[in-house]
Amino acid sequence: MHKVAIVGRPNVGKSSLFNRLIGRRDAVVADFPGVTRDAKEGTMLYHNHRITLVDTGGLWSGDEWEAAIREKAEWAMEGAQAVIFVLDPREGLSAADYEVADWLRKLGTPVIVVANKIDSQKHEVYLAELWGLGFGDPVPISAEHARGLDDLMDRVMTHLPEDDEDVPEIAPIRISLIGRPNVGKSSLLNAIVQSDRAIVADQPGTTRDSLDVEWDYGGQRFVLVDTAGIRKKPDTAIEDYAIQRSQAAIGRSDLIWLVVNATEIGDHELKLANLAYDSGKPVIVVVNKWDLVPDDELKRTEKDLNQKLHHISYAPRVYTSAINDYGIHEMLAEAMKLHDKWQSRIPTSELNRWLEVWQMRQSVPNFHGKKLRMYFMTQVETAPPTFAIFCNRADFVTRAYEGFLQNRIREDLQLAGIPVRLKWKEKGPYKRGKKGEEAEA
Repeated sequence: MHKVAIVGRPNVGKSSLFNRLIGRRDAVVADFPGVTRDAKEGTMLYHNHRITLVDTGGLWSGDEWEAAIREKAEWAMEGAQAVIFVLDPREGLSAADYEVADWLRKLGTPVIVVANKIDSQKHEVYLAELWGLGFGDPVPISAEHARGLDDLMDRVMTHLPEDDEDVPEIAPIRISLIGRPNVGKSSLLNAIVQSDRAIVADQPGTTRDSLDVEWDYGGQRFVLVDTAGIRKKPDTAIEDYAIQRSQAAIGRSDLIWLVVNATEIGDHELKLANLAYDSGKPVIVVVNKWDLVPDDELKRTEKDLNQKLHHISYAPRVYTSAINDYGIHEMLAEAMKLHDKWQSRIPTSELNRWLEVWQMRQSVPNFHGKKLRMYFMTQVETAPPTFAIFCNRADFVTRAYEGFLQNRIREDLQLAGIPVRLKWKEKGPYKRGKKGEEAEA
């Protein structure tokens, strides 16, 4: 796969261009500088070429994040076959633009100068100054209006080698890390990929957008998504938008790592657990900073966790420390195991044998002398496993009995740790022609 990096000073439209080229709004865009901090990857197809685009933070920003952003941009440049250097010629070249240009010259990677915000031909008069940077003919574009993108990509293609063969695409397991700010999500991601891919700082709110990182473990591809920390009440509009992006990332994921701080567990963790539960995705509770819990507090801490997260008690737990890499391999191994279960399909004959056993183990609900009768059970969906049970009266199903069946499905059918959905369908002489109820656990 080819790799192309997008660089430039803050607020010239790098993230807007990134979103246009990959065809979706993956990067947060705002009218003020400093929104993008980490290097964010996305994949696009152009003339049968699969290209990894890397959106970087604004270089030479002059703020406290300048060194960290430049470090991530240097990582983005490793292995890149071309660099898209984005400028805003309508504002004129700034000192930061010249600093970026000098830095790119030292790296030696082919550079394509892009003049963004050129909405029409009359604005092309602003291009003359860009020739002085020494990178050749600038390409006028407008990321906002999708103007000039084909010309840009044709220029990019001149620096990419031809693909010799088609590489079959193996679907990766997509995992989102969610949690309150400053629980160590970015540190865990860096520990997993053994590289400082995400910026880490002691202050909360460092991660401003979801960050996708591809990783291979034991022959299995992963896309690890580091999301912005979810607060009870966001302080700023950009933080509120970043939280919305985190929630959208959860919806696109196959699995969730709910990261909690072993030394700070409160009501907020309960709300995050609800968010994970409602997604219907497998959840692994990652108890981070476990090394900070004193030995005499281990049992009390585990008891507190059990109480706070009782409604997702089925979810497996992994105890970790990003500082000493403790529990990192267990996170990935447990994810692979859960993902296989999430997609499993149980034969109908086996389900109905177990249905008879379960009815003998636990008396069915009885209303005014009329019993719930379950005739037949079949699996109707995977990811998550969803089962339809045909019965005489769906309204006879109590929450307690439904929970009993869900627990039996997880334990007896080797689906431990997986959310299970039940759909109740009425049939027989008592059928009321009413849509059955659905349940999820």
